[in-house]
Amino acid sequence: MCDYTITLQNTADEAQIETLLDLTFGQERKSRPSYTFRADVSAVPDLSFSVRSSSSSCSSGKLLGTLRFWPVLIGGETALLLGPLAVQPDLQGKGIGKALVTHGMNEAKKMGYRLCFVVGEQPYYAPYGFELAKPLGFDMPVPVSAEKFQVLSLQSDAFLALPKGFISPWESVYESQAAREI
Repeated sequence: MCDYTITLQNTADEAQIETLLDLTFGQERKSRPSYTFRADVSAVPDLSFSVRSSSSSCSSGKLLGTLRFWPVLIGGETALLLGPLAVQPDLQGKGIGKALVTHGMNEAKKMGYRLCFVVGEQPYYAPYGFELAKPLGFDMPVPVSAEKFQVLSLQSDAFLALPKGFISPWESVYESQAAREI
């Protein structure tokens, strides 16, 4: 197993990330509903992570995985959409994805976010506390599987305190971050 370091993404990572995403999800990924939903929206810079090898036995500096969070609105509240999460195929199942999700959730909590949504496999995300979103009153304006659309309360009161309905993309992450600081 490779030793690795989780860092914030930078512009130099972009080409390698796109290659990894194509390898993991295929080039048709950009036509999927979760991609079209966040088209023309920037990921939250402080919640966009790369995992790189830090050991010489595993090509030091090699991109091993990536995770981004995107700003969404529910009512007037800023929330997050997790994804895509990608790990090099030969390293899947070795804890890198789990480390990324755990790290990302911890950072999102520190930043004060109260809800996080994901369109993903229930068996993978349920151990983090994700629940089916539609039965809780949340929906997306694009067609997604009810079994894959999930939500996690990052703060104990979030499900009770927040409005329900459709989530929508927030075009300006900088507006999002500024609103969080008010």
